Amino acid sequence: MSDLTLIIPAKNEKESLPRVLDELKKFNVKKNIILEASDKQTIEAIKNYDCKIIHQDSKGYGDALKKGIDVVETEFFCIFNADGSFNPKELNQMIKRLKDDKYDFVFASRYEKGCGSEDDTLITLIGNYIFTFLGKIFFKLKITDILFTFVMARTSCAKKLRLTAKDFSFCVELPIKAQRANYKICTSKSFERSRIAGEKKVNAFKDGLKILFSMIKLFFRH
Repeated sequence: MSDLTLIIPAKNEKESLPRVLDELKKFNVKKNIILEASDKQTIEAIKNYDCKIIHQDSKGYGDALKKGIDVVETEFFCIFNADGSFNPKELNQMIKRLKDDKYDFVFASRYEKGCGSEDDTLITLIGNYIFTFLGKIFFKLKITDILFTFVMARTSCAKKLRLTAKDFSFCVELPIKAQRANYKICTSKSFERSRIAGEKKVNAFKDGLKILFSMIKLFFRH
């Protein structure tokens, strides 16, 4: 998988990120760590690892991912969490869908048969169901887990989407714009593990409202 770059947003992940990078040593992938220049503790924690540190231009989860996509040079990229919740073994099945099945975007899903999550809460489960349903009704999205940003794609396709979201609404902007661009989209089965340390950075209600408003704006801007 030398043609794959992992985009790893890593704000305040000094405890988890070294363990994630240790697990990734078995995989022949490039690793781009995206964070703010002021996050000295996380930067110090990974100074001896084989990865590239990229400072984001502004703040926010979406801003980090946009920056990560902009600087990718390999044919494929994958958004990969720094908290240990993603299993790198699933990278193999995802890239197979891109290469062998000729898809452009692969969205991992926790909500298909044989999948699951150790990190989901009742609130996030309900919220994800609602947003995924809205995605199907208003944007004809066929993915089953719209808020799960374990995503692999062809770099050239993603760079053409003109993504703008700087916050967690990035997670709906990406599939909606990919769908509207008529790219081939599919899902891949996934099991979300418990995070290694720390709490979720998502505020279920505050960020949920931002995501809802983003979907409304995207609907009327079509």
